[in-house]
Amino acid sequence: MAYDFYVRSKQDLIDAVEEYGIVPYFSTSIPGFSLEEHCSPAVLFSDFEDDSWAWKGPVIQATGCAYGKFFEKKSTYVSREVFLDLANYRRDGYDFDARYDDGLAKFQDKQLYDLIDAHAPVLSKELRVTGGYAYNGRWQKTEGKKGFDTTITRLQEQCYVIISDFVYTLDSHGNRRGWGVAQYSTPEKFMGSTFTDAVYQRSPEESYARLLERLAALFPRATEKQLKKFLK
Repeated sequence: MAYDFYVRSKQDLIDAVEEYGIVPYFSTSIPGFSLEEHCSPAVLFSDFEDDSWAWKGPVIQATGCAYGKFFEKKSTYVSREVFLDLANYRRDGYDFDARYDDGLAKFQDKQLYDLIDAHAPVLSKELRVTGGYAYNGRWQKTEGKKGFDTTITRLQEQCYVIISDFVYTLDSHGNRRGWGVAQYSTPEKFMGSTFTDAVYQRSPEESYARLLERLAALFPRATEKQLKKFLK
């Protein structure tokens, strides 16, 4: 199952996420491993609402996949099936509370995780305001805690937090305005029992082996060192 697709439409992207399981948005350390390199320039970014950037929310909703900065700090679509192994491996078998109780998570991570868990799904700007983080938004500048972006990226890398949708503001004519605002959730809240009942069924080591095997099948010319570095 070599990594071979070309995206010209939203349905093409949906099909790619479901077939290949891992679709990073931008180029990665493995050549050819991204939507950017398998997408028609006409739909990668455009002046119209019908492009790959605008499809992010609809693709998440259509597939039920996880979306977030899971690899090399690059936003990536990961199918439900593959995300079970990724979350189990990255969490090392811990739910978040157990990780924190064992001293493996920072207090600022717990503060933000608890805020997301309590309010999910929740917009990033609402998290910043409610959590007392410094926020530079349109027509608004506030002082507050630092480190929001670093912390939420770390929670995504550990697979405790995902982006569940993108929400757009509308102008007086009902047209979209600006970029979509990320809406955060936990996999437990977004995926429900299909996630919670299965995520810890294997050992983290078995999940890692399954992920490595999948990547080797997608990129047979990549070295084991490249693949392990990508998964790290």
